Amino acid sequence: MDLANQSNGAAIKREDALSPARKRARRDEIQALKLAAPGIVWMTLFMVLPMIMVVYVSFWTQTTFAIEPTLTVDSWVRFLTSPTYLDSIVTTLFIWIVVLAATLVIGYPVALLIGLMIRNVTLQTALLVVCIIPFWTSFLIRVIAWRPTLGTEGAINSILINLGLIETPFTSLLFSELAVIIGMAQIYCVFMVGPITFMLARIDHSIIEAARDLGAGFGKIFWRIILPLSLPGVVVGAVFVSVMVLGEFATAAALSGRKVNMLGNIIVSQVGSLKWAFASVAGVILTIIIAIVITTLLRIVNIRKEM
Repeated sequence: MDLANQSNGAAIKREDALSPARKRARRDEIQALKLAAPGIVWMTLFMVLPMIMVVYVSFWTQTTFAIEPTLTVDSWVRFLTSPTYLDSIVTTLFIWIVVLAATLVIGYPVALLIGLMIRNVTLQTALLVVCIIPFWTSFLIRVIAWRPTLGTEGAINSILINLGLIETPFTSLLFSELAVIIGMAQIYCVFMVGPITFMLARIDHSIIEAARDLGAGFGKIFWRIILPLSLPGVVVGAVFVSVMVLGEFATAAALSGRKVNMLGNIIVSQVGSLKWAFASVAGVILTIIIAIVITTLLRIVNIRKEM
């Protein structure tokens, strides 16, 4: 009995000793929940519930100029069996891949120059401002500005003709997939430059100098040190560019003459035709594609750990 009483007494003492820590942890959990509550409510009201509604409406019955809350899969069957709409998915993914590659190829050297090779903070800031200056104008103006540049009598054709490189102007520059890709790459390149520059600026230059002292050339330093340390910035930039390109519709409509149909264009046209159920189907498919792309990109590196 004495041994049992001693054991019980020791257990009670341990519980008493742990109770302040448990109470503190409990208070921290409640405080964290209070801080997160506004964000949770906001996301629920303006993201989760609308997405649930879009999925629900995609199964409604579509009439000529209205929809009825009678569940059916007709809109889904029509979308998934139509070559036109399936081609829009392929076109969207193709343009996304090309634009993502273009922004990375163009943006990484610019970020390398600003974030790593230039050590003067004032000059770094000035160059970043230069990259951002186009965003001081309207998005529509930046898109439309490519029309006179890419047209048959535009700047590019005029320069090539004056240099004697071509005799007749290119007619495939404007109102084509190429025009859409060029426009999007220019518009969204800065979203790749920013995150990469941030990560490159964090690299300790003494690491690079130590590698040089050990005889490593720029190629080995880049592949072994610079690229791995800047990879989180590449992933973040890829997420930014992917979300905006996959959801695009204005650039495709303005620079392709409505010859290029991305999923965003399908949604806009169906909403304009009051075909809400069909537009919801396209919206759900686009959301799924974006979710898969973002999830895949975020698996490349642990952003929370690296940032």
